[in-house]
Amino acid sequence: MPSRAACDDAPAVRLLALDTSTEACSAALYLDGQVRVRFEMAPREHSRVLLPMLDSLLAEAQLHVGALDGLAYGRGPGAFTGVRIAAGTVQGIGLGCDLPVVAVSSLAALAQGVRREFASERVMSAIDARMGEVYWATYRLGPDGLMELIGDEQVVAPGAVPIPSGDHWHGAGSGWGAYGDALRGRLAGLVGDIHPRRYPSAEDVAVLGAAGLQRGRAVSAERALPVYLRDRVASKPGG
Repeated sequence: MPSRAACDDAPAVRLLALDTSTEACSAALYLDGQVRVRFEMAPREHSRVLLPMLDSLLAEAQLHVGALDGLAYGRGPGAFTGVRIAAGTVQGIGLGCDLPVVAVSSLAALAQGVRREFASERVMSAIDARMGEVYWATYRLGPDGLMELIGDEQVVAPGAVPIPSGDHWHGAGSGWGAYGDALRGRLAGLVGDIHPRRYPSAEDVAVLGAAGLQRGRAVSAERALPVYLRDRVASKPGG
């Protein structure tokens, strides 16, 4: 069965979404505000499990990929191999079926998932970037029910993350699991609940991607590229 509706005024689109930016592998089918999702923890197994997930979702909905309005993918930041798999997969499907593609930040999808599960209005997203650093961004709830980026995404040492204004923040992502003490020390008094075992999910990539498609943020499939903050090619398109 489909999951709950994304929001009351969800865009009327059909969109296939995926995310392989972390240890988690997920796919989702967005149908006019309702989301069907597949999610599995699959370290180093993304290339094996992703396509069967996508096929299963389409078969369950009795829908051909050519009937979709577009695709969305978690563009990173995250594991280098994972974000390449996501970008390559949507390029292949998009080029083959002439579908537009929406790039969605994996950090934004993480924040949107925390909003969905815990009704959070402010989220500090942190994904473990290895080498003593985190992929970091902060988000606040927008008037449309979607999480909006504050400032920039960056890769940074946990003890040097930017200190945001306000309080009652939620922390989420593997960066909090790996460097929780350093992050709490840096952000003392600002962060409340912490969700270190949260991962980006295609369910939230789908919601953000559907909104991006409606707002004209889609690109042609050949422009579906991964984002590597450490390589200094980060950008903010796609949320």
